[in-house]
Amino acid sequence: MALSFLAAPEWTRTALLEAGTETFGRRRRFLDAVVSSVLRGYSHKPADRPNELAGFIAAHLPARVPARIVSRRVVPTRTVRMRWDTPVLDDLAALADFLELDGDRLDWFADRRELNRKTRCEPLRHYRYTWMGRRLIEAPKPLLRDLQRRLLDEVLGRVPVHPAAHGFVPGRSVHTFTAPHAGQRVVVRLDLAQFFPSISVRRVYGLFRSIGYPEPVAHTLAALCTTSTPFDVARGSIFLRTPHLPQGAPTSPALANLCTFRLDRRLAGLALSFGAEYTRYADDLAFSGSFEASGLVRAVSEIAADEGFRVHPAKTRVRGRGDQQRLAGLVVNERPGVARAEYDRLRAILHAAARDGLEVANRDGHPDFRNHLLGRIAWVGHGRPARAAKLRELYRAAAATGL
Repeated sequence: MALSFLAAPEWTRTALLEAGTETFGRRRRFLDAVVSSVLRGYSHKPADRPNELAGFIAAHLPARVPARIVSRRVVPTRTVRMRWDTPVLDDLAALADFLELDGDRLDWFADRRELNRKTRCEPLRHYRYTWMGRRLIEAPKPLLRDLQRRLLDEVLGRVPVHPAAHGFVPGRSVHTFTAPHAGQRVVVRLDLAQFFPSISVRRVYGLFRSIGYPEPVAHTLAALCTTSTPFDVARGSIFLRTPHLPQGAPTSPALANLCTFRLDRRLAGLALSFGAEYTRYADDLAFSGSFEASGLVRAVSEIAADEGFRVHPAKTRVRGRGDQQRLAGLVVNERPGVARAEYDRLRAILHAAARDGLEVANRDGHPDFRNHLLGRIAWVGHGRPARAAKLRELYRAAAATGL
């Protein structure tokens, strides 16, 4: 019935009644009531939501429908409205063209039959798995990774994130994440446990629907960006066994930021009520100001749970001015910067490199030790020009040894 209604030439009572009559071969008594309910529920044709319309109709049908279907119509979905400057993809054929795939390969990468998720044959899997302590890195293989990067660049990258989100956002960094918390009386850091695995395929699907994509397209996009970890890899984790964002996919950080928009909005409102500052860097939540910390931590935990996340209590830190206030590796008691001990360690490495040569100083075996040192100098010297100048001078002395 839903497809027949959507195939009607007009979204009017007369047209819908004719479509329903064609479906059943004759005018059924319940059609009048169903059509009236549909027109009250949908002022315009929901051309992007056939499943939703079908569910709505089912809820308004009699308990038993003594009717036989004599005509089935197939109507393609189409985009009704796009909220941002993202590509219009009316149906799965358009999505396949956009990704330069045929329908069979699109089904394969979306894993519609869950072959990838169930097979124990590694070559048939779309991801490579590496446990790093208690954290599982799920890295897509090259072909799927290229598809995800295209979705990141041309779809997800065009959707704005909440101002409080600073991780994996162009123009923002760990320094913009920590800057609002410098010089505050109290700094609170909380950690969201199982951050990426906690974001389900249902939430990702809802995100793609909110962008404006029709139901079939949103389902397939969500499938391309999520995975269920094979049983022999998941180590019994419920989060990993259900479809979730894989940590290691290029689309996951952007999707995580977009799927936590409501969490950020609620936590920003909470911070405002406490007279506090709030920022987030991936799974790290930071609050600062002059407030009673236990009440804020309790409220944050409740909001996070309501949004489908869990605050890791063992990683919660509350620090006053008399303590070293650290966020994302930076000390923020006065202005964000690395701890003095880290500066001293890097200076000692550079001294050793200038004296004994770069190869001798490379005790950890970095494959590109010069660029590694330049990266650490940039990190340690950020916002501290005097420190940066001293470190660069030591680096030039080390590089001049030629060893």
